[in-house]
Amino acid sequence: MISKVINSMKVLRLHARADLRLSDEPVPAAGEEERLIRVKAVGVCGSDLHWFSEGGIGDANLEHPLVLGHEFAGETEDGQRVAVDPAIPCGRCEFCEHGHPNLCSSLIFAGHGKHDGALREWMRWNEKCLFPIPDSLSFADGAMLEPLGVAIHAVDLGKLKVGMTVGVFGCGPIGLLIIQMAKLSGAAQIIATDKLPHRVEAAKSFGASHAFLAEDSRELEALRAATHGRGVAVAFEAAGTQDAVDVSFAAVAPGGKVILAGIPNDDKTSFSASTARRKGLTIKLVRI
Repeated sequence: MISKVINSMKVLRLHARADLRLSDEPVPAAGEEERLIRVKAVGVCGSDLHWFSEGGIGDANLEHPLVLGHEFAGETEDGQRVAVDPAIPCGRCEFCEHGHPNLCSSLIFAGHGKHDGALREWMRWNEKCLFPIPDSLSFADGAMLEPLGVAIHAVDLGKLKVGMTVGVFGCGPIGLLIIQMAKLSGAAQIIATDKLPHRVEAAKSFGASHAFLAEDSRELEALRAATHGRGVAVAFEAAGTQDAVDVSFAAVAPGGKVILAGIPNDDKTSFSASTARRKGLTIKLVRI
């Protein structure tokens, strides 16, 4: 077995805010129902940046040196190329039994809390969470399947119908994936905004009908013009900023939906209750 031939591996641990240290550690041994994976590609998520800059995310704080990374792909000891689901549900709780393993009350998630992630050469993981990928997909492609899953979940929450007009506010990786999924779901018009010009251009290239630079909410005028004053049926907020939340609520049409996928820096999101009530909005949050 490879683990017996190679005794040590490189590991990158977060010891404190902005304190990443590279060290040598023993290669782990796979336990029951686990496989040993040689990590080949790891994505850096916005949540990883929260851990790095803030020493935590939401109500989870750094309690011990933590290996970050939950978007990853690699190969097993016998050479099987795999993408990896970073979430291991218990399979026994009420939520798991009702088909909602993402809400598992005992969820193990790579690179979060007490559970180390993929910024290391080798890791062991539950074999049920390993998904073979063909040679036509690179390991980097495999690592992108986790954020793609987030985008699919967000679009599913939006209950898109063919011909809808949707807005995507924040065009980082998740926002760009939402744009593509919305297009595949039959959205007739996709309007996107971001504060960074290169992301606005990326939104256009990935299928947005219109993409505007976000600046002091002035993009709302362009959005209203593009929708002839009606607004969007579903607004996807994927920036994690209060500005994007405010614009999402302002841009959505009466009876519409606001899907909140962004992660705010201070773990707080607010919106105008009168606006939401007057418009009769449905508000949903994406479990990431």
